[in-house]
Amino acid sequence: MEILNSRMILRPRDPQRSLEFYRDVLGLAIYREFPGGTVFFLGQGFLELSGRADEGPSPDQALWLQVRDVRAEFGQLRERGVAVLAEPEVKPWGLHEAWIVDPDGMHIALVEIPADHPLRVDVRQH
Repeated sequence: MEILNSRMILRPRDPQRSLEFYRDVLGLAIYREFPGGTVFFLGQGFLELSGRADEGPSPDQALWLQVRDVRAEFGQLRERGVAVLAEPEVKPWGLHEAWIVDPDGMHIALVEIPADHPLRVDVRQH
């Protein structure tokens, strides 16, 4: 299978509230809008808010967002009143992570990958 594009689709309980959270609070750029939905840029992927749900997301779901400076982003989001699940910390696997939650309960990881982490280091033999 050849994947040409991908996106995560969220069905919010309150579409306007979720639109304002992702657009205004997180500051995600809009890729496109259509009747009943908005698609945001997510680095190399997309996040679509469309439709409506009666219940929030499963606690087994999470959105993983890599940022340049997790402490700075977390601090700004906290000042904007975003609900916090976990303060920024260095995890045993070496990533700097903080966790927040969207208005419907979607868990969102904010992740900073340090310069010396294996995800950023070229491990090929030269």
